Amino acid sequence: MKARNTAKESRADRQKLATVPDAKIDTSDIPELDEDFFREAKLRMLKAKQLVSLRLDSDVLDWLKRQGKGYQTKINAIFRAYVQAHRR
Repeated sequence: MKARNTAKESRADRQKLATVPDAKIDTSDIPELDEDFFREAKLRMLKAKQLVSLRLDSDVLDWLKRQGKGYQTKINAIFRAYVQAHRR
């Protein structure tokens, strides 16, 4: 089975959508945001990531990479889970 290039498809979809005038976009299924929504809304800032050099056993890194795209995000999630489990 051939893998699909979803990044190209997404880019093409965005480019196609960008040509549609706003008045032609159906927003009837999107609820209006009222004042209660904005009163309760909270600004969430993403935590900045820090670039590090990390030495891992090759078999561990190979396994993570075989899990698919986003292996560095998975490494971060593994460390985060460990930290949260061991916080005092």
